[in-house]
Amino acid sequence: MEEIDRRIINRLQEGLPLVEAPYAAAAKELGISEEELLSRLRALLDSGVLSRFGPMFNPEALGGAFCLCAMAVPEEAYEEVAGMVNAFPEVAHNYRREHRFNMWFVLACETPGRIAQVLREIEERTGLPVLDLPKEREFYIGLRLCA
Repeated sequence: MEEIDRRIINRLQEGLPLVEAPYAAAAKELGISEEELLSRLRALLDSGVLSRFGPMFNPEALGGAFCLCAMAVPEEAYEEVAGMVNAFPEVAHNYRREHRFNMWFVLACETPGRIAQVLREIEERTGLPVLDLPKEREFYIGLRLCA
């Protein structure tokens, strides 16, 4: 990864400035043009170095709820089950893991009561149990890429 890409990722994790042209302001801080920043950001997403770029919302602060979920999915059905799970708009992230529980995803819902309902719907659709892992404590771990 090029140094400027590391700097872009580190800078954008701090948030965008609340100004009329936020990408131009961030680019100016980095000493590059807005066009270069957007081009490099698109390339990082297209290459898979970044899986997503967008805002992070706290569902609880908005009256909603979220939880971490895990499933033990038979290997031969993994892609099919992943498609079923990802079809739910409440599924925010879905990651494959090398573990008995090989599918982990985050469920973010508009209301706390919707969590149990979506979990039941996922279980009904997939025919597999879902392990619900609600948050007990919150930790913030920042990621900083070194040169």
